[in-house]
Amino acid sequence: MKRLLLPWLGFALVLLAAPLVFPQSAALSLLSQMGTMVLLCLSYNMLLGEGGMLSFGHAVYSGLGAFGAIHLMNRMAEGALAFPMTLVPLAGGLTGALCGVLLGYLTTRRAGTTFAMITLGLVELVSACVLMFPEVFGGEGGISGNRVIGEPVLGISYGPQIQVYYLIAGWLLVCAIAIWALRATPLGRILNAVRDNPERAAFIGYDPQRVRYLALIFSAFFAGVSGGLSAINFEIVSAEYVGALRSGAILLFTFIGGSAYFYGPIVGGVVGVLFSSWLSAYTQAWQFYLGAFFILIVMTAPGGLASLIDQSWRILRSGAFDTRMAVRATAWLAAALPVLAGLVLATEMAYQASLGSLAEAPLRWWGWTVDVHAPLPWMIALLLMSGGVAALCCWRRQGGRS
Repeated sequence: MKRLLLPWLGFALVLLAAPLVFPQSAALSLLSQMGTMVLLCLSYNMLLGEGGMLSFGHAVYSGLGAFGAIHLMNRMAEGALAFPMTLVPLAGGLTGALCGVLLGYLTTRRAGTTFAMITLGLVELVSACVLMFPEVFGGEGGISGNRVIGEPVLGISYGPQIQVYYLIAGWLLVCAIAIWALRATPLGRILNAVRDNPERAAFIGYDPQRVRYLALIFSAFFAGVSGGLSAINFEIVSAEYVGALRSGAILLFTFIGGSAYFYGPIVGGVVGVLFSSWLSAYTQAWQFYLGAFFILIVMTAPGGLASLIDQSWRILRSGAFDTRMAVRATAWLAAALPVLAGLVLATEMAYQASLGSLAEAPLRWWGWTVDVHAPLPWMIALLLMSGGVAALCCWRRQGGRS
């Protein structure tokens, strides 16, 4: 019992202390986005990691849940409904679950590649419908709302970003515990059995389609909660919330974190928001770096970042990490850094050169002004990459020996 409580207590303390460490308004906004994305990735992993269902349309449930939440907020602002803002994400979850009941019955009738293709068609269908009914979904401009409604309760109005963050953190903690608990229920166990061997699960009396259907409904509920939290955080919901691009991002982030581990989607959600929100503030080529990082993870660590964390923890616990291993890791890092620096420099120069006359300012790289049309910077980038690759090859031929 103690081993079970300690990780959750640590997770709760991290959520509680994060705003104290990063009190800036931009950091609070970033932390809020991380919370909603982590919950969305956890809900998606109920399908991918626990059920083996590769879905390309998971954003449908979070997006429709967000629309349900924003409509409720607007009815509350008009005085037509009296509903606590704290429970608005629950309305988003119920909307997502209802959509899971309606749409999941069709999508879960098949498994494997067929299921993935059906979800891909579904996300395109819903995206088109959202634009076809602007009176319901607001068209391309979306629907805006106001999270500050009525008199503050106990001083909480959800106007300051810090209050919104703690609302997101509270819902994230509760939903994460619920998702963890579902894994230990008979439904969670039989879902794993359906993932591994659906024929044998059917042989012992369980309908694989029904099991997948129930799992999708639960997953859609938690995705809807995430959508409701996003609606409160941004106070606007648009057609992008149900698009294929968002669904692809959810899949990407979950796989980067590691779908085989419960905490993998947590890691993936944090890393994904850092790429899409934090890194995008520094470079317009952030999508290139995200794609390259995803390819690197697939090639070197198919289990995701969580597998690397797990392996490192095992090494530290076993006491196998000694000076020799530290020297080997340092040598590898010293060889890999020039490759990374050269790749980043070449990428930024190529992107800046592609803009041509549209570039607003010259390229600034580590405090230096770089002329992207001069040959010297390109030669430096090439030398950095070739020298780093040569050092990595030498390190590999020597078996990583220091």
